[in-house]
Amino acid sequence: MSTAGIALVLFAVFGVLGFGWRSWLQYRRTGSSGFRGISGGITEWVAGTGFAVALLVAVSAPILQLYNAVASLSALSTAWIQIAGIAIAVAGIAATVYAQLEMGDSWRIGVDERENTTLVHTGVFGRVRNPIYTAMFMFGLGVALVTPNFVACAGFVLLVSTIELQVRRVEEPHLSRTHGDEYRAYAATVGRFFPGVGLIR
Repeated sequence: MSTAGIALVLFAVFGVLGFGWRSWLQYRRTGSSGFRGISGGITEWVAGTGFAVALLVAVSAPILQLYNAVASLSALSTAWIQIAGIAIAVAGIAATVYAQLEMGDSWRIGVDERENTTLVHTGVFGRVRNPIYTAMFMFGLGVALVTPNFVACAGFVLLVSTIELQVRRVEEPHLSRTHGDEYRAYAATVGRFFPGVGLIR
């Protein structure tokens, strides 16, 4: 199988486990799929739409490479980098599923101001505040290395940018409003995506 084909398989597995299976499990446990969609102001619309576009761009990269419609970046087109990319992407999928399970019934995609879910701050959430997004960064980087081209790089940059916007301007203000001092104390001691980095004091 070509590296482009491997990247598409990785995307399929990520979609099935990270979105399909997890939303089915959430529905089975709570009666809700966990999807809240895009609502609220312009910032949430930009972040949500940008995230969807980032995924589409990222998926298109291996498809374009499969049909020789885009050139690989020669500096990154070595076997060991692509093998490392596969390993990173697989680790990202596993970490995404693990963090989603640790979030329990509080797992959501999107923000609903009417909800008041439990603030999860134990386990992996005791080390970073957004481990699911950290795992998605890993996955995005991994698949970009599997099929290294300008489209893949653009998709990864867009993914990181829109997640940063979603977290900083949508989710963190929502959690601060919802959980007050409890969240602010949590954010002051636990990093945003990596331990010790992105503290809010």
